[in-house]
Amino acid sequence: MNTAGHSEAKAPRGLELTPFRGLRYDPDRVGSLAAVTSPPYDVVVRPDGLHHLQSADPYNIVRLILPEADTPEARNAQAADTLRRWRAEGVLTADPAPGLYVYEQRDGDGMVQRGLIGALRVSDPGERLVLPHEDVMPHIVADRADLMRATSANLEPLLLTYRGDDSATATADLIDRTAGRPPLLATTTEDGFHHRLWSLTDPADLAAVRRELAGHQALIADGHHRWATYRRLRAEHPSPSPWDHGLVLLVDTARYPLRVRAIHRLLHGLPPADALAALDGLFRVRRLDAPLSGAMDALAAAASDGNAFLLAGDGAFHLVDRPDPDLLARTVPADRPPAWRTLDATVLHATLLDHVWRVPDSPAHIAYIHDTAATVEKARRDGGTAVLMHPVHEDVVRDLARQGVTMPRKSTSFGPKPASGLVLRALDL
Repeated sequence: MNTAGHSEAKAPRGLELTPFRGLRYDPDRVGSLAAVTSPPYDVVVRPDGLHHLQSADPYNIVRLILPEADTPEARNAQAADTLRRWRAEGVLTADPAPGLYVYEQRDGDGMVQRGLIGALRVSDPGERLVLPHEDVMPHIVADRADLMRATSANLEPLLLTYRGDDSATATADLIDRTAGRPPLLATTTEDGFHHRLWSLTDPADLAAVRRELAGHQALIADGHHRWATYRRLRAEHPSPSPWDHGLVLLVDTARYPLRVRAIHRLLHGLPPADALAALDGLFRVRRLDAPLSGAMDALAAAASDGNAFLLAGDGAFHLVDRPDPDLLARTVPADRPPAWRTLDATVLHATLLDHVWRVPDSPAHIAYIHDTAATVEKARRDGGTAVLMHPVHEDVVRDLARQGVTMPRKSTSFGPKPASGLVLRALDL
């Protein structure tokens, strides 16, 4: 029986992270655990990254999260067939008992992040338990919902954060104690991150986590579209059902602060020369004689004084800053908090994309890419304009979320993100 599929008569207050029987790769059936993992679906740069992952191992998780076929229906059917086949062949096997999973990521620079993977009760926005900070794109939510319906599975966890305090130590202590035991799995992915996973099944431990999390709310750090998908699918199925919960990684950022990076834009149909010409008299534009690292340093310095962007695609870097105040007054909505009105992403979308460049925010015109060098290279290759962004501080994100104010789409990239493929949740378990 799926323990995450049954709600109590009275829904608990606070976060409810529920044990589940994880579906995991059998290491004896795959080339290596590292070779079957993938970044989250929206971080994979297509087609290069997708083909690289497909060739890493015939059982790479990307064949489930980003199936390839001629139509959306065929893609989803293919993913469902693949998942059924891998389970039947024993490539993916279910853990014997429901549990929460302690997950650790560690890099070569000494950064350690630990959190809990579980099935979180899907709450309504009015409960103010899971706070979004970005808008979502309806077509992506529809796409993810179709895939989850077809596979009847949560294929990858989204990333949520909460802020523990001095009185909330039971969960943190339990996580750290668990990390001293031999793990269920350990692997190092090609990005240099070391991953370890443990299972928590002791009823006393699970009860302690449940009691403590009931006093907290969470911020969506990564996975707004998947959370919106969970909410859509829960609404489609009468409760109680397995769709009442969704797979998440929950991290206490008081103990393990996340890194915040920007998500860059690639404007497909706008050549750099046209983008720069349109800025004349509206922004200060300076050509930089510097490599990418130096150009990003210049962007960081300029962003400390106001809105700033870095344009690329023509073989050079162009620092764009000091927008005309009258232009901002005309184009940025005035009915939002000052912290929102001064965001780089706000100015980019409301002023540059909507007003100056008149670029529609649709996949045909804009790609959102996490990797800086990849954004520059694809712009150079495709003849488009790369718009490189400076990251927003986590405190700004959390403060706006608590005010109920969402940021423009793809404004931030929190990390490290959980690797996809380490543990899945099948809704029939």
